[in-house]
Parts: sequence; C-alpha cells; structure tokens
Amino acid sequence: MASGIFLHYSPHCFLSHFKLCSFNNGFPHARKPYSVFSSPENIHRPIKALAETSSFPLFQEPQIDKTPSEMNLADPDFYKIGYVRSFRAYGVEFREGPDGFGVFASKDIEPLRRARMIMEIPLELMLTISKRLPWMFFPDIVPVGHPIFDIINSTDPKTDWDLRLACLLLHSFDQDDNFWQLYGDFLPSPDDCTSFLLATEEDLLELQDQSLELTMRDQQHRCLEFWEKNWHSAAPLKIKRMARDPKTFMWAVGIAQTRCINLQLRIGALIQDANMLIPYAGKLKTLLLLSSIQCFKLMTLNYMSGQQNHMYMQRFGFSSAVNPWDAICFSGDSRIHLDTFLSVFNITGLPEEYYFNSQLSKEGDSFVDGAVIAAARTLPTWSDGDVPMIPSTERKAAKELQEQCQNFLAKYPTTAKQDQKILGNF
Repeated sequence: MASGIFLHYSPHCFLSHFKLCSFNNGFPHARKPYSVFSSPENIHRPIKALAETSSFPLFQEPQIDKTPSEMNLADPDFYKIGYVRSFRAYGVEFREGPDGFGVFASKDIEPLRRARMIMEIPLELMLTISKRLPWMFFPDIVPVGHPIFDIINSTDPKTDWDLRLACLLLHSFDQDDNFWQLYGDFLPSPDDCTSFLLATEEDLLELQDQSLELTMRDQQHRCLEFWEKNWHSAAPLKIKRMARDPKTFMWAVGIAQTRCINLQLRIGALIQDANMLIPYAGKLKTLLLLSSIQCFKLMTLNYMSGQQNHMYMQRFGFSSAVNPWDAICFSGDSRIHLDTFLSVFNITGLPEEYYFNSQLSKEGDSFVDGAVIAAARTLPTWSDGDVPMIPSTERKAAKELQEQCQNFLAKYPTTAKQDQKILGNF
C-alpha cells in the first residue's frame, strides 16, 4: 500500500462559515506514512469563477452556499478513480453544482482538541517536485533521459516553480495509465480556467487596472517565451504532443498556480520542501471564521493570508468585496487609525451605523467628504505597538488623502452618473 499524506480537520486549520469569496473553482497506510507539515509560506487553493456573462467576471456579488437540493453528488467515476487507488474520505462528500465541484461535510463536525482526519490521499496520486535542486519527484514518474527533465532543469530554481509543476502535469497526461489522465477530466477546461494567463485583450481591458494588466501581460509573455523555447519545431515528438499550442501550456501553468500547495515532506531524516498538486483536496474552498461545520457545508482551507485583492486577481482571477486585508494603496506612508480618523470629521457611531454629528462640528469647520470616509473604512488600523497620530496631523493627512482620491477619480473617463447610465443600457 502506497504511503500518503493525511488531511486533517483541526480547529486551528479548518474554518467556517464566513467566506472570503464565493468562487469555485485521501488514504490508508500499510506502512509508516510520510510526515507532512503545513508551510505558512503559501497554501493555495483552486477557484472556479462564476461565469454567467464572462469567463472573467470581476464584480459578482458573493454567493450563498447551495442547499443540498441544489447540489448533486459527484459523478461516481470521480470517486471510483480515487478509491481504486486507495483514496478515502471520512465524513465528507463531493457535490457538484453550477459552480463546480466542492467538498461538503456529510455530517455535523464539531471542533475537537485533537485533529480529525477527513481525507486520506496516497502520495502516488499527487504530483510533487522539490522546491530546490536537485530536483526530486514523488512519485518519480520522469524516466531517466526523458527530455522533459532537461526542460525542468532549465528553469530558474528561485522563480519558476509554476513552470516546473506545469511541465510535470503535462508529462503525467502523456504517461500510460497515469492517474491524472483520468482526473484531468475533472479539472476546469481552458475556457473555464479563471487564471488571467488565458485572458484575452478584452478581458484584460475590462480590469481597468493598468498595473494588474501589465503584470498579466508580462506573465503571459513569460509563458509564451518558455513554450517557444522548448516546444519549437525541432523538439522531440514526445515533447511536442504535451503542448501543441501555447494555450495548452498556459492552461497548465494556470492550473499549477491556482492549485499548488506547498508542504514539507519528511522522508526518514530528510525534510524536503515541495510544490504539490493534490487531487480531491484541490476541491476545498475558502472561508475564515472558526466554528463547527454543519452537514452540507463547504469544507475549506485558507488561501493566501493577508493579501490584497490585486494579488488574488493576479493569482486566481477573482477578487472579493469582503476581503479584510484589502486596502487602497496611497503614495504616502501614513497609517491612520480608523476611529480617530473619522473623529476628525465628526463622524461617530458604530461601524455599520456611522453618521455625521453636526453638534460636534465647529462653525465653519464641517469638513466631511463621503469619498474620504469610504476610503477610511479600507485603511489598515494601527498595530498594538503603534501610537495614533494627533488630530491635527490626521486632518492634514486626510486632506492629502482626499486629494489623492480626487486624482484617482480624475483618471476615469466617465462620471458616476454616466457609469450608471451605461450600466442601465445592458
């Protein structure tokens, strides 16, 4: 029986039920399994974006979890290809809805002091490559002398982890009787993949974010350049057939970026940092609060902690209006405490019920601006070790903040009323 890693439910790693976003996107052991340690550096999960009007919708409302009646159990073949290879699930099941597959609790799961196993996935079902030289594969599916190893070996060890993992994924599709030949049917197609590596010119222009647009163009050029270098006309047939066009390779890189999990593998006395594509676990989704998990609720892990929306857009192709780490980026280095910032403008009340207190305002000094208040809500708060600024300094900073808000708005060719009129025509 192949060794594997264990996916546990623990009150410290599984969270319920406030979702960062509403996008979608196992294993018994006969001998001692490899030990796996979660790396805080990067735990990424796949997302399948809602696609009602576009492959890359940017402004979708968060979607409420589907009820059991709206979700169908996954295709039996989805389970079969895993169970034949010793995949196991405990207290969870896969359900399929209009937004793709997801891992759902099949019974109520309460937080326990000890971690609870929810899935077992044999190592042989994963695609794993070490993060550092010399390259090591688990399982080692790259035959000695195969040209794909030379391609992987040509990558930059520090930056090209996604290119290496994409090569390994394409190689697995080309291997007879490889698990990923079957599991690949349950990965999103190039048209459904949310990665902006596959975005068209129109999709990138729709972002209305020049910085992100340029970043994604650079990433697309990076992948295209790598494909042209290694999938040229003189390349061996066994290489050509893996990615006959650049779109196929960009899709593989997108799958690697949105589904990679970084873990540490202990093999005897050797600890290896590894990039991994783990089937079934890739269907987990994201949420942030700690509580029990009720039956038919999504089982989830966290994405990149503490990242702003532009990073999620760059990596996964989605953003969220409820991302607690998102903030407007300003040129200055001011960090303004929200409550004292609002008090400068005589704004009081609870966070959800802010109002302008005219009784506190001085004659001729009722400076208040809705755009500034909206921006203030997104600003990061002071850390425990910081000391808030004095009101006079905050007032000066606020005026600078307002000027920058106005400069941002001036870059858009239309006004808010014109935007509403345009939206009303659709």
